[in-house]
Amino acid sequence: MINRIWTGHRALAIAVGAIAVVAILVASLLLAAMPGGTGQATQTPTATASPTASPTAVPTPSPTATPTPEPTPTPTDTPVPTPESLPPDWAYADLDGVAAPATLAHRLPLAIMIDDHQLARPQSGISSASIVYRAPVEGDADRYMYVFQEGTATDIGPVRSARPYYVYWADEYKALFGHYGGDAQSLLKIIPANAKYIYNEDALYQGSCPYHRITTRVSPHNAYTNTAILITCAAKRGYPATYQKLPTRPFKDDMSIIDRPNAQMVNIPYRTGTVGYQYNFLTDDYTRFQDGKPEIDPANGNNVYARTIVVLFQYVTTDPLSEPGHIRPWVNSVGSGQATVFMEGQAIAATWKKTSNTALTRLYDKSGKEIPFVRGKIFMQSVPPGTAVTVS
Repeated sequence: MINRIWTGHRALAIAVGAIAVVAILVASLLLAAMPGGTGQATQTPTATASPTASPTAVPTPSPTATPTPEPTPTPTDTPVPTPESLPPDWAYADLDGVAAPATLAHRLPLAIMIDDHQLARPQSGISSASIVYRAPVEGDADRYMYVFQEGTATDIGPVRSARPYYVYWADEYKALFGHYGGDAQSLLKIIPANAKYIYNEDALYQGSCPYHRITTRVSPHNAYTNTAILITCAAKRGYPATYQKLPTRPFKDDMSIIDRPNAQMVNIPYRTGTVGYQYNFLTDDYTRFQDGKPEIDPANGNNVYARTIVVLFQYVTTDPLSEPGHIRPWVNSVGSGQATVFMEGQAIAATWKKTSNTALTRLYDKSGKEIPFVRGKIFMQSVPPGTAVTVS
């Protein structure tokens, strides 16, 4: 079932993009044959902008001239639906701006905590999420939170425990918050204090309705769920089925293919390894790399793509309320700081702002204008200031 228009048009985008490239080459050859023409095509420059520094520091065949040249074809872009051209009962999704059936576009977001231990890879469900968060946790580990809306996933996991700053990110969407327990700060203070802003679904303290253990991985890296059972269990608890009309981010359609940079490679280091994003100008998205290889979602066998990557430079301190025997980190996700937005082969120096625990994290350019994201999957990559993000 096609749930999202831009994703379903990846193959079309490749075909249209290839036609556009051929058209540009044909135009160059025709110009070479005409009086005063030039025989050398001009290459589109590659974006080379670097991320904002952190507060503490990122043989050509000869054309045959014809008396009356045929008109040069104009490159065309992948069709992008407008509100007027959307199918009946379709809408733009609240979280990522993608066109989808209205029942999915305005569905209650599902924010699920995901393991990022080496034994947890490859993780399932990542290709179907609308927004993916990644940030450090204690030890040498990192953790994800997948946020689903219009996408569906037959497997999601491994599901892991909550941390306070992830609760604050889930607050932004008044989402169902799925997790397997959590640290004492999250369970005893943060989640109860934010009960009006999330719909809690804790496997350890509320029952295991949407969760199950698989036998092909060792505990604790073997807890899984899926979107269908999450929605069913949410209904059993009396949770709403739809998005609660909170503020949303601005979105935009793709830029013209002839204006896109040829390439861009972004590498973001974490303690568990470097994640990479390689820009594809024909499809206007990024292939995601994990452990040096294109990431494949085992839930559906699909490559993982990003449309917008946001690097949030956020200070990491020690939680003074860590329970005995633990040193828990605290990611300072509320307030403001520097960021870099990678989108359509460009690097945009930005400022992130989250004015309260429940407010939406917004991104602003140097002029103070909010940056609209291109429609599609968003990766929010939180790293400490000074992290060496490389762009080539």
